[in-house]
Amino acid sequence: MTGHTTTVTANGVTSGVESFGADDAPLVLLVGGTTMLSWPDALCERLADGGRRVVRYDLRDSGASTTRDPEAPAYTLRDLAADAAALAGALGGRPAHLAGIGVGGMVAQVAALDHPDAFSALTLVGTRAVAPGPPDDDLPDHDQATMSRLFGHPMPDWSDREAVADFAAAGAEILGDDPVAARAVAARIWDRTPGTAPVVQMANQLGMVFSRLDCTPRWRERLPEIKLPTLVVHGRRDRFFPVGNAEAIAREIPGARLLVLEEAATAISDTAAGTVTEAMLRLG
Repeated sequence: MTGHTTTVTANGVTSGVESFGADDAPLVLLVGGTTMLSWPDALCERLADGGRRVVRYDLRDSGASTTRDPEAPAYTLRDLAADAAALAGALGGRPAHLAGIGVGGMVAQVAALDHPDAFSALTLVGTRAVAPGPPDDDLPDHDQATMSRLFGHPMPDWSDREAVADFAAAGAEILGDDPVAARAVAARIWDRTPGTAPVVQMANQLGMVFSRLDCTPRWRERLPEIKLPTLVVHGRRDRFFPVGNAEAIAREIPGARLLVLEEAATAISDTAAGTVTEAMLRLG
């Protein structure tokens, strides 16, 4: 199954989207973290086979979405949450199952809090309940040895496709993900990025724009307000956002189910896609 790519304008923003499944099926909206390719093809296809219309999309300043200045974004985390709600309305006209991965999971949490009527269910993958920066004292921070290796790796020439793919593969190996899969995804992201301006390419590959956003006010204390059926998915071997972050989210959202992928790190592998799909389909 292949997806259909296009752009959709909502909330005054043009978003790059890819759709799988029948247009009249219940909508599952996948927030990129930051590009849509954070969500693996296998998961999108399995969800569509399960009777859902699956739409994955790029956040602002990535992929085919509105890109202005990734070094100085003139929008906030709450603007990205409003984008998700508006996009769900533009695509389906009825509440959607919202899912976010990585930093997209932060967008999804705030969207569910600020725009609850837009959504019917919530899935949070590989994320945490506080903004970029130091975590709360009770939450595990990034594994520092892993971060030292990751950020000690020399940056590539962002205008060189193969160098960028090599860089992504090396980073994936450090994080415990599949370097072959990461190389392929990085090449696809590079191909989808408009132009070869280094700052734009880096924003697409690393999502650095997100660390520059205004993410206030805090939202963790509001998690008990979420009434949507919620699934929290996390890799046991995640060294970027250790699994304790997911455990905290699952405790604080009433009735949330925690699914820990024992062999996973930060990415959803094709082998785990079936397990995650089944859990999401049970949620609604």
